[in-house]
Amino acid sequence: MSIRLLVADDHEVVRCGLRSVFQGTDVVVALEAESGEEAVTKAKKEKDKFDVVLLDVRMADGDGLNALGRIKLDRPDLPIVMFSAYDNPTYIARAVALGASGYILKGSSREELVDAVVKAAAGDNTWTRDNLRRVTGALATPRLNIDSEVPLTRRESEVLKLLASGATNKEIARGLNISYETVKEHVQHILRKIGVSDRTQAAVWAVRKGLLQ
Repeated sequence: MSIRLLVADDHEVVRCGLRSVFQGTDVVVALEAESGEEAVTKAKKEKDKFDVVLLDVRMADGDGLNALGRIKLDRPDLPIVMFSAYDNPTYIARAVALGASGYILKGSSREELVDAVVKAAAGDNTWTRDNLRRVTGALATPRLNIDSEVPLTRRESEVLKLLASGATNKEIARGLNISYETVKEHVQHILRKIGVSDRTQAAVWAVRKGLLQ
């Protein structure tokens, strides 16, 4: 029996390539989405037409990880494999925290990609030991602060959301039209206030706090 796949990626050439990759395997691309928003809609309205989602992390309309969180709220048992060109520990930590079945890079082999989808369809996760090792510290971040209110300023909240989306300090500075040095100061204040030691832990904290929905 074929495994029906919903592919969400904003590049048509990538979606066409994936159809070719899965030809001759047990995986069939049954549905496609060009954006995170479209993926969320199809996951809700066409749930009987696919078994697994392959979801791009960064798309033109926004953050694929937000789409992951929204889909999981409605369909917590749906296997979703994140698909990305970015080997970014912040993305990986957020994907784990949000319940993704795995995270595979776009430079992976055909065999690795097919194997990830097949395992996800069977209810297994495809997290590699290396992926989990890199984010173990972030995922072990104490939950003690989750239920307490942290007095972040409006600007600090804006910086945290961008940081948790994987943006660099330079990208945050451009996005908020503030200086690079100001961003660095905000990041340090945020880490101190929420009681974590690095950006990846801050991203996981923001996920658990529900700030990225």
